[in-house]
Amino acid sequence: MNRREILALGAAFVTAPMAAQAMEGAKAYTPGMVDAALARGETVFLDFKASWCSTCAAQGRVLSALKAEMPGYTSSITFIDVDWDEFKDAEITRRLEIPRRSTLVVLKGDEELGRIVAGTGKEQIKALMDTALAAATS
Repeated sequence: MNRREILALGAAFVTAPMAAQAMEGAKAYTPGMVDAALARGETVFLDFKASWCSTCAAQGRVLSALKAEMPGYTSSITFIDVDWDEFKDAEITRRLEIPRRSTLVVLKGDEELGRIVAGTGKEQIKALMDTALAAATS
């Protein structure tokens, strides 16, 4: 393998997670974006996660599988990934009283519709996503 092939392969490994995230419709959190989405009447699904967290990775696999099975999730719900390492002390984390990474929260308007902390079960996560979908389509 020559240097060009090695560099191309390395770039593919670095950008693949970002491409997968974009395909799944999740946006990377920035301050103010949750409030703006809620003000527009969107249903917001927050995923507080860390790249090194195995529970977060397990949740991510379930979320990806569910999104693939039901395209209505990504077309109706605003998914936002909140990087725990960057935003664990941020206003959004304090306001929602997020206890740890691997927390999933659904919001609509000024109401929290559901939350999972460290749960990785497909049925549990599907129930939360179904709650979000019902709110988004009502």
